[in-house]
Amino acid sequence: MDPIKNVQVELYRIPLAKPLSDAKVLTGRQKPLAAVDLLTATIETVNGARGFGFSYSLRAGGSALLAHAKDLAEALIGEDPNDIGRLWEKLAWLGASVSRTGVSVQSIAAFDVALWDMKAKSANVSIGKLLGAYRNSVPCYNTSGGYLSAPLSEVLSNVERSLERGLGGIKLKVGQPDLKKDIERVAAVRKHVGDGVPMMVDANQQWDFTTALRAGRMLEPYQLVWLEEPTNAYDYRGHAELSARLDTPIATGEMLSSVAECCELINHRSVTFLQPDVPRVGGITPFLKIANSADLNRLKLAPHFVMEIHIHMGCAYPHEAWVEHIEWLEPAFNERLEIKDGQMMLPERPGLGFSLSEQAKRWRVDA
Repeated sequence: MDPIKNVQVELYRIPLAKPLSDAKVLTGRQKPLAAVDLLTATIETVNGARGFGFSYSLRAGGSALLAHAKDLAEALIGEDPNDIGRLWEKLAWLGASVSRTGVSVQSIAAFDVALWDMKAKSANVSIGKLLGAYRNSVPCYNTSGGYLSAPLSEVLSNVERSLERGLGGIKLKVGQPDLKKDIERVAAVRKHVGDGVPMMVDANQQWDFTTALRAGRMLEPYQLVWLEEPTNAYDYRGHAELSARLDTPIATGEMLSSVAECCELINHRSVTFLQPDVPRVGGITPFLKIANSADLNRLKLAPHFVMEIHIHMGCAYPHEAWVEHIEWLEPAFNERLEIKDGQMMLPERPGLGFSLSEQAKRWRVDA
């Protein structure tokens, strides 16, 4: 492939229909989520081949992502876009004095996804197929309808709409100051949907170990697919202990931003469902390293957010995988993912399969 001649990065602030709150908001650790900052990268070669990728931030950090991406962009000019692994390392070392996690790698993620998009387009296949898909669809579940900012009546309505649309499972936020209210909420939804609908709960790191163990035991009767982020994201041993003492599988990993951190969860046997996030760990290239380690340990995979990217990762993973359906970014793109009979379908479009909408361009942030 001919060398790269142009790299463009931009930031868009995609508003949510209404602000959402989880346990971190109820306890004053964060403010309600009102928008998603979307960092995009467009890479073009001298012969006109183009790749599109993106990363994101929630609440704060978007301007930092854009600034770091601008610092890095020129380093790609003249490079062979096929050398994705080498280019990831080149960009990572350029920003290494800042860090090899967090903002540094989350900026690189937009470039990395764009390079994989370009490579898959050159082969006229989706990224999932390029990576060697094991399947053409994966089970999906909805999260956005189960936030704590919604009263129970609204949650039940959201659940109905999700199931009618064909989504396979439902995830509820928990972690309220009164644990009994969490249990009542989960019990009400389980009663409403019956035993046949997969359900997950997410505590967003709200509990200490003792509370997490107690909550996990109280949640056992509701046949959950997993209990997510019951305690601090970096408490590898705590999650391992919970995994050993509870029947309900443990899921976590979304807040980690490096291969090394995710592998600590694997090494400690902390989880049944590993939840890495492509933009947060630095792109598809490092995600594949995490997925390979998870594969060797026969873990299940449930990547966090950005279904537009993670449908490809889920289909290319050899063991059980779920994709999280959150529609927040849909207005930013022209294309939509197909959902049928509880499954999210791998796009047949070449590359990532998404392009920026005209509507998104009105949300561009000048920085």
